[in-house]
Amino acid sequence: MKIAVTGAFSYSGKYITRRLLAQGHEVITLTNHPERSHIFDNKVKAYPLNFNEAETTKALEGVDTLYNTYWVRFDWGKNTQPNAVENTRKLMKAAKSAGVRKVVHISIANPDAKSHLPYYWGKAENEKTVIESGMSYAILRPTVLFGIEDILINNIAYLVRRFPFFLQMGDGKYKIQPIYIEDLADLAIHAASQTENLIWDAVGPDVFTFDELVETIGKTVGKNPFILHTHPRVALIAAQFLSLFVRDVLLTPEEVDGLMANLLVSSEPARCKTSLRKWLEENKDTVGTKYASELKKHYLKPSLAS
Repeated sequence: MKIAVTGAFSYSGKYITRRLLAQGHEVITLTNHPERSHIFDNKVKAYPLNFNEAETTKALEGVDTLYNTYWVRFDWGKNTQPNAVENTRKLMKAAKSAGVRKVVHISIANPDAKSHLPYYWGKAENEKTVIESGMSYAILRPTVLFGIEDILINNIAYLVRRFPFFLQMGDGKYKIQPIYIEDLADLAIHAASQTENLIWDAVGPDVFTFDELVETIGKTVGKNPFILHTHPRVALIAAQFLSLFVRDVLLTPEEVDGLMANLLVSSEPARCKTSLRKWLEENKDTVGTKYASELKKHYLKPSLAS
């Protein structure tokens, strides 16, 4: 079967692609990073993720299933969340024109068309686009991903390893329910095999308050940071200050609001089984030893990201 994955050389798309190749499928990708094709020994043909409808339609000809992982975490240059909504419309229109049968779309937990947060109303708008495309669909709604290449969990561990205190936004009682990246990839493959249209939350078994998360990470890596509760904007300013030194975006105002609004937990039963506590214990010698840069992963060229 010929299958397309957006971002096969990036994060979640890479794990999905690995499974598809193991199953013997022909995989193509729409990507902004064709230079990373060596990841799969050049077995995945790369096309530009440029949202030119004619070019994208041609690239998707003969594709049965499209796994769409495209989104932007924060605005960076022309890569804005409103633009990402429009780009998703173009992508779905091209997929429909090319004869794609099914879309497996990676969304986010608790999308809301009425939200004041661009991340959440944008995700809701993208789901609407997928649903109204006329193609069969499976929509997965993960919360926060963890794994070898994750951003949030790794960088909390990075800070905990280096500072005796941790600036916490507000009371730290808001909750988070992370999902293992390998579990998300397995769930995406499983969802593609279902005959009915579906929308599933994708979360793991562990639910933490944010204080509990920091404490768990600290204990696992042999640190005991003092959690200093402060006004969310103070914590955000501190994160923005640190961002200057790591040349990245540690935290955005929208992420602060989303986290404190308890949008990173699910009301559905956990479909994924990997425990973050267990994973941290198994990876305690490496998690947080190096900073994980969002800009380096998605935007900066190697010469600028070194």
